[in-house]
Amino acid sequence: MRIFVTGAPGFIGSRLVPELIQSGHQVLGLTRSEAGAETLRKLGAEVLHGNIEDLDSLRKGAADSEGVIHLAFNHDFSQFQKNCEDDRAAITAIGDVLLGSNRPFIVTSGTAIANSGDGKPATEESPTSSWNPRAAAEGVVKDLVARGVNVSIVRLAQIHDTHKQGLIPYFTAIAREKRAAAYVGDGSNRFSAAHVSDTARLYRLAFEKAEPGAIYHAVDEEGVSMKAIAEAQGRGLKVPVISIKPEEAEAHFGWLGHFANQDLSASSAITRKKLNWTPTGPDLITDLNNMDYTQA
Repeated sequence: MRIFVTGAPGFIGSRLVPELIQSGHQVLGLTRSEAGAETLRKLGAEVLHGNIEDLDSLRKGAADSEGVIHLAFNHDFSQFQKNCEDDRAAITAIGDVLLGSNRPFIVTSGTAIANSGDGKPATEESPTSSWNPRAAAEGVVKDLVARGVNVSIVRLAQIHDTHKQGLIPYFTAIAREKRAAAYVGDGSNRFSAAHVSDTARLYRLAFEKAEPGAIYHAVDEEGVSMKAIAEAQGRGLKVPVISIKPEEAEAHFGWLGHFANQDLSASSAITRKKLNWTPTGPDLITDLNNMDYTQA
């Protein structure tokens, strides 16, 4: 199949494109830059210039393909609300093109929006939390399914290799700046995680399954403690590891303070069963231990 992929030259996209091509698919990749276009050509994909705010480019890519995987998202957290609104507009524009065609459409979300904060791992069946603006995108998906669009969702945990790890690099930057790797309280709050290679395979399997309304979790490890993450950062940066009080989190971590004390664990039991998905990549702490902290 010819698959339109937004965010194709990005962290996950650059792993997904060869995963799709090696499985017999063709890829039309969206990129905003010539550097991204060159990356896609080297991977064997066709190139479409545009971005997620250029809805006409999204409509063209969807119209010229047999299905869509929407990965692109602006991770500038200083304008997170706007980015979520742009994401909803992008999903709607693509969905309108696919209406009535039964062509598969995969939308990206996050496991954090389904975490209730009760210490139990979020599941694929957990309701979304209203505190996260990105949750509204899943409401758009429900509306599209009701209108007959063959759309499903992949929720991401902390997707990692030795260069990137979801939110973790922001914590690493703070640890470097403050010369201490910190966790809150006893550091028992957790982040779920999965390796980027396993995540790319999950997207392919979800696309090929093409089950309308399905929700999948890109989760290998249900929960890696914040203390274990801070300890890995301390080893890599050669700085002390410290505990701070909950009331100090915002002052220490800034906008990350909200996440530093949350338990964001999630499970993937339903995903593994539905897609026969078995992660095989390195775990989060292994990748953190193998990072080059002089380059991070």
